[in-house]
Amino acid sequence: MARFVSLLLLAAAPLAAQQQPADLIVLNARIYTADANRPTASALAVRGGRIAFIGSNRGAEALAGPRTQRLDLAGKTVIPGMVDAHAHLLSLGQALRIVDLVGTTSYDAVIARVVQRARTARPGEWIRGRGWDQNDWPVTVFPTHDALSRAVPNNPVYLGRVDGHAVLVNAEAMELAGITAATADPEGGRLIRDAAGHPTGVLVDRATSLVGRVIPPDSRDELREAILVAIAEANRWGLTGIHDAGVSEDVIALYEELARAGRYNLRNYVMVRAEETTLNRLMDRAPRTALYDGRLWLRSIKISADGALGSRGAALLDDYSDEPGNRGLVTADSGYLRRVAAKALRTGFQVNVHAIGDRANRTTLDIFEDALREVPTADHRFRIEHAQILNYQDLPRFAQLDVIPSMQGSHQTSDMYWVPNRIGWSRAQGSYAWRSLLNTGVVIPNGSDFPVEAVNPLISFKAFVTRQDANSYPAGGWFAAERTTRQEALLSMTLWPAYAAFMEDVSGSLTAGKYADFVVLDQDIMSVAADRILDTRVEMTVLGGVVVYRGP
Repeated sequence: MARFVSLLLLAAAPLAAQQQPADLIVLNARIYTADANRPTASALAVRGGRIAFIGSNRGAEALAGPRTQRLDLAGKTVIPGMVDAHAHLLSLGQALRIVDLVGTTSYDAVIARVVQRARTARPGEWIRGRGWDQNDWPVTVFPTHDALSRAVPNNPVYLGRVDGHAVLVNAEAMELAGITAATADPEGGRLIRDAAGHPTGVLVDRATSLVGRVIPPDSRDELREAILVAIAEANRWGLTGIHDAGVSEDVIALYEELARAGRYNLRNYVMVRAEETTLNRLMDRAPRTALYDGRLWLRSIKISADGALGSRGAALLDDYSDEPGNRGLVTADSGYLRRVAAKALRTGFQVNVHAIGDRANRTTLDIFEDALREVPTADHRFRIEHAQILNYQDLPRFAQLDVIPSMQGSHQTSDMYWVPNRIGWSRAQGSYAWRSLLNTGVVIPNGSDFPVEAVNPLISFKAFVTRQDANSYPAGGWFAAERTTRQEALLSMTLWPAYAAFMEDVSGSLTAGKYADFVVLDQDIMSVAADRILDTRVEMTVLGGVVVYRGP
């Protein structure tokens, strides 16, 4: 008899736990769950930072207690917390504190913004900026430093291109760095030169370090403040998580410090920067996941195989159409990448390789294939970050090798105006090939690469759905056959990033037992007219059941 009673008590225990009062119930909402078992709902309940229930108003009300907070949304839209699957958190914070050059429509406009900052700078103080893109100017060739040096002669100037793969510096900066006509191009980098061989002030990929290494580093307090500013900005746009590409040990230590103090309102899947000594230390210990109540995840590695298309550093199989003789830059030693991939497979780490050009993508797939032959692994989830330009022969290899293409919708709508000139019409058809890849059976985690692009994740959502820019150009979409459905676009910024980060059991959908991360929107992005998607505003961002952003 005693045994029978004990069994009854055990059977009742889960039911009793289920009936414990919720901390929060959300009612009268239009909820898109990203969960195939319950695609839509009208209410949810939160207990202990997790989803306790998803379904009807009646079901959520059943979990209400005397201290339960109620949130009646009167029909507003709720989606899972959005995740940017390729971003740069510290760079965003720093970009928000330096000269903003995004959207400048001429070299003169860039100089004007730098001159304005120079008026308040101390003599000799470095002036930094980011965001210029010569493809948006009337003359689309790289600028030279001369006009900038005349306008700002007494301060060294370091201006990052929008893609982060090139910089423009003035004469003062080059003098401090010791750059002359005799300076050789470093491996994996390039100094743009004039007809006489003199540096023009534009440095591409690894050449940027020639000047970067003489810039005084930010203080620890400045870095901490930049991180906090970036987290708040991410929350403002409905992001509850990011995949942070290429982070150093020092910055990870700051992340941990802020997370321990309860000041880290983001779930960050960190891709550790591929410095050999750092990677050896990282992979000599087990992956660290869900640290500080799920704020930090340390199990992935970021390596860059080439540069960017806009600065002609992406490694191509054939010459650039607008620069014969140039096939881009290879920035990672293939032997090193192969060793890292094999060791990662043995130790349970993920490898995420930046590859933009078709040659870089093919080489990376070849290396992954070699590593998997050496260390057969069923569920490695290796990734290629960007996967922008693909040869048609390589499209099915992602699914065949279980490699995830991590892509950024907003890159397509920023680049489409000049990509055909850069690589020709034929290769352009293999650019940002979302539908072709999805049809092979892979998933595509979506992102922005911020601060390369704007933080707003709905820009990439709209790009996936329409292949059009904010002004709905071009009519019908750029290579419209590569569009996705809205449901796929929603998954690309919720459940698919969770899968790409080994987090699908705890996040990515509004499912009982997962983190209570969700976003309240002022209109329904799943049904509103496509040209109104970017009018959507975030009204509330909730992380673990706690409001981390509330709109006006």
